[in-house]
Amino acid sequence: MRHGVHRAWRWLRVRALFAHGRELELMHRAMGFATLSLVTLAPLLIVVAAADPLVSGGFASWLTDGMGLSGRSAHVVTDVISPPRNVIGTTSVWSAVLLAVFGVTFAGSVQNAYERIWSLAAGPWHRVWRQATWLVVLTAYLYQEVATKNVLHGTQRIVLSTVSGVLFFWWGQQFLLGGQVRWRRLLPGALATMIGLVGLRAFSYLVFTPLIVTNALSYGAVGTVLVVESWLIGVGFVIYGGALFGRWFVEHHWMPSHHEDEPGDDEAAA
Repeated sequence: MRHGVHRAWRWLRVRALFAHGRELELMHRAMGFATLSLVTLAPLLIVVAAADPLVSGGFASWLTDGMGLSGRSAHVVTDVISPPRNVIGTTSVWSAVLLAVFGVTFAGSVQNAYERIWSLAAGPWHRVWRQATWLVVLTAYLYQEVATKNVLHGTQRIVLSTVSGVLFFWWGQQFLLGGQVRWRRLLPGALATMIGLVGLRAFSYLVFTPLIVTNALSYGAVGTVLVVESWLIGVGFVIYGGALFGRWFVEHHWMPSHHEDEPGDDEAAA
């Protein structure tokens, strides 16, 4: 039995996955993801959400939907996160440009993490257009997630969210990496990321929902923000961890004979 366990452990090669996680400093990356999300991405999404006449609730509704909150916990987050109604009127052109630049900085950090995960050299500075494009598609992806909340229910919304999520994370890796990794090698990572986000949503519903109310009573707005930041750390861990798992699965179980990245499409030369 001991020999069988040892053989199973060698077949799984879990040690390699943990080693890659330590090399990437996965938890530190996730914490950096959460910080940049709150400092650079959230202000941009607040302005975009405030400009949308179709979805009520602003950015707070985006956040509560992503965390799977409802009832009192959703109201607590809304009270803390909701920006003033005149946020669009007080946003100058210069402020909008700065918000876009900060958002591109966030996209650059995600690109750098994907490059580290796949052991690729950092892309040249002129590929910033990829980061800007990825940021626009990310905003559109988050928008459709919230916009379909009151239109689709049950199985329909689950299927749409799952398919659109897998497609976004599949395309996002390939696009940010400049086509240096083939599509088929990136699919397991996209699937793992989406599965992880579904699990995180369930965890958020079971743990963060009551925790937000408790922290709001004990610590006020600061307690609510800390819970949101903890959730963002979880999102970063899942996104980077999913991509890391995808590479490990491809190299050790799906395509074990191909350890070197094959050349991508002509897009890699862009």
